[in-house]
Amino acid sequence: MISIKSFTFGPFQENTYVLSDETLSCIVIDPGCYDAIERAILTKFIEENKLIPKILVNTHCHIDHMCGNGFVAEKYKVPLVFNKNDQRVFEAYYATANLYGLNVEPSPTPANYIDEGDKIEFGNSSLDIVFTPGHSPGSISFYNTEQKFIIAGDVLFYGSIGRSDLPGGNHETLINSIKTKLFPLGDDFKVYSGHGPETTIGYEKMNNPFLV
Repeated sequence: MISIKSFTFGPFQENTYVLSDETLSCIVIDPGCYDAIERAILTKFIEENKLIPKILVNTHCHIDHMCGNGFVAEKYKVPLVFNKNDQRVFEAYYATANLYGLNVEPSPTPANYIDEGDKIEFGNSSLDIVFTPGHSPGSISFYNTEQKFIIAGDVLFYGSIGRSDLPGGNHETLINSIKTKLFPLGDDFKVYSGHGPETTIGYEKMNNPFLV
């Protein structure tokens, strides 16, 4: 069974996720840990629970979701993966950091790209991948049918949706991703977003002003 631990990190208050199972294998999704204090918090959790990181995943490559990439990759010697359509977003990492006046450490380049139809596997567990562009051109989400949850990045939030005004974003594409890729998973699927609290598909269908 997959356990999900979330942390809220960085100047953008981004949600970082560590998913693990009974084998103690784990994956790190969107490490937003920006400074030494936040990185110590993440490390403490992993070490106290004797977890063994296997892979580092970005739902997309906006700076707030990847400013801890270098730390996690170096600390735990794990490969980085994301969708190839976000490569240009990835390459804008330093320019974006300069725009916001942030000092960031280098991120490793991707070991390989992942796409819809692939799986993220760790221990006895796996996550399916669905392609959900619109917030960024390569946004992907990760779901588990048995436990009925999805890690949605910045695609869908509690009562809101991701921005579509950043380079490579598109509002109509984002709405289409949510309605054709996320909604069919089922109303009882829990949504873990890149910012803010958890929600469910059913709640957003009924209450999200961008989607009703």
